[in-house]
Amino acid sequence: MSVVTVQLGQCGNQIGHEVFNAICGDIRGTHGLCSKKENDSYHNACKERFFSEEESEVPVARAVLVDMEPKVISQTLSIAAQSGYWKYDDRSHFCQKQGSGNNWANGYSVHGPRHKETIMDLIQKEAEKCDRLGGFFTIMSMAGGTGSGLGAFVTQCLRDAFPTSFILNHVIWPYGTGEVIVQNYNSVLTLSHLYRSSDALLVHENDVIHKICAQLMNIKQISFRDVNQVIAHQLGSVFQPTYTAESGLHYSRNPLGDLMETLVPHPEFKMLGLRNIPQMPENSLAYSTFSWPGLIKHLRQMLIANAKMEEGIDWKVKPPRLGCSIPSSHPTNKPLHFNTSIANLVILRGKDTHSADLGSFQDPSLYTSWLKPRDAFNVWKTPRAFNKYEKSASLVSNSQFLLKPLDNVVGKAWNMFASKAYVHQYTKFGIEEEDFLDSFTALEQVISSYSTL
Repeated sequence: MSVVTVQLGQCGNQIGHEVFNAICGDIRGTHGLCSKKENDSYHNACKERFFSEEESEVPVARAVLVDMEPKVISQTLSIAAQSGYWKYDDRSHFCQKQGSGNNWANGYSVHGPRHKETIMDLIQKEAEKCDRLGGFFTIMSMAGGTGSGLGAFVTQCLRDAFPTSFILNHVIWPYGTGEVIVQNYNSVLTLSHLYRSSDALLVHENDVIHKICAQLMNIKQISFRDVNQVIAHQLGSVFQPTYTAESGLHYSRNPLGDLMETLVPHPEFKMLGLRNIPQMPENSLAYSTFSWPGLIKHLRQMLIANAKMEEGIDWKVKPPRLGCSIPSSHPTNKPLHFNTSIANLVILRGKDTHSADLGSFQDPSLYTSWLKPRDAFNVWKTPRAFNKYEKSASLVSNSQFLLKPLDNVVGKAWNMFASKAYVHQYTKFGIEEEDFLDSFTALEQVISSYSTL
């Protein structure tokens, strides 16, 4: 099954380009460390997912690019074409001359309805090129105006036009210190609207990725491209083909469906976080060896201690002992900083994955009481290595990962809203105070649901 990627706004288009680059680099690489037969079937499964083979010899990305300014899209199209390894379809993009001015309401209430027909027409054409449509993967930022406002609008239109298709929104969480003065408003409005129409939200926090670039990748002057490449590597580590328990001897055909089935057992809980190890500069790889027990031990501790990367994990955090006399609805029986999960997916790529023991992820104390560990935990594997790493492990988790950042954003936005700061910039485009209040209420409900796990 094929996935259609919808790149929205400057951030979405730049990350989307890096994602296709990472995927293409991975399938072109000779570092698969597996048999030719294995490599070929991996290659074919990946192509079917993300690229369409048209008349040209070069694979064409199954993507629609949308922005309200032309600059980023024209750069993205030409850089991809110059690579000579893949390209975008010249007809699958839409841009205008003026942006959304970092105003969510402008993107959602003005640009969205005005250009709905053209944008949805492009997406429809891209979907029709797929033999079997697996769903949509949208990439957007929450802070600005086009990615967030127009992104929320387009997601709603996708849900109306494709009621039975899976929609996964990849959302970039803004820097805490702020890029845009109204970013918390934009974030609250985006998240609450996506929660209504999306099947799941996969979130990357800019602050976390920045730290990975500085501390793990040893990059001295970090650019947006460095940040985007780390994000693209992590996304590739999830979306490249794997064997699931159900798929048997064939690579899984339905990446989005498998992801939702595994990680989203209830529509109230849609926030997914992603961790990936190891991550290091390419020139350090030759001097590093990794074992599955070591990688799995680190990944599990990152999960329960809510560590953002493999450096600086708090090893003192332990799961609560089951059978405590305090009822589970009472939050005090949980150790401080312990991160409770609803569902987890571990993806292993590389040599000897069959020997990896993941029993520690099936510990019932990691999970909420209403799901059995055998339903809450899944593992996908492939003997083919990813992106030069002999062994690598990724964790996609539906857990309390994002509780604190979400609480922060909602709190900051509420403080501004209480003093009516900048609200007039939204009301002039038709987003009223009631819309803000509905969004706050929706997210308070999400916070409350995750808090009581």
